[in-house]
Amino acid sequence: MNTDSHQFTLRIYYEDTDAGGIVYNANYLKFVERARTEWLRALGITQSLLLSEQIGFVVRNVVMNNLRAAKLDDQLTVISTINKIKRASLVFNQEIFNQHQQLICTVEVLIASVNIAGDTIKPCAISKEILGVLPRVS
Repeated sequence: MNTDSHQFTLRIYYEDTDAGGIVYNANYLKFVERARTEWLRALGITQSLLLSEQIGFVVRNVVMNNLRAAKLDDQLTVISTINKIKRASLVFNQEIFNQHQQLICTVEVLIASVNIAGDTIKPCAISKEILGVLPRVS
């Protein structure tokens, strides 16, 4: 399996749209979140595993560029890559395409690794086990 990037496909349902059948802009963030989660799952990193180790991945920053509208019944594909890996953070680049291979949206997301034990949430290093399954970034 190629782990340098990941593809996640989804269908647009009525609940994803506004009254005109156009995807509501905030839903693109949900789509890319699902894509990142499914990529990590494919690599053997589940949210339940992270929680059992009292680790969370939280969104610290998002840059989103909406280029076209997606509509009811469209099939979208989210392609995710990791652009940067630091001690306690990851930068994902994600592109959303429609069924006609038209680029709909681009998203760059900075994800921070945090320790969620106790009352204080603090940044923490990404474990070696997780780093070991992530793609190499130059």
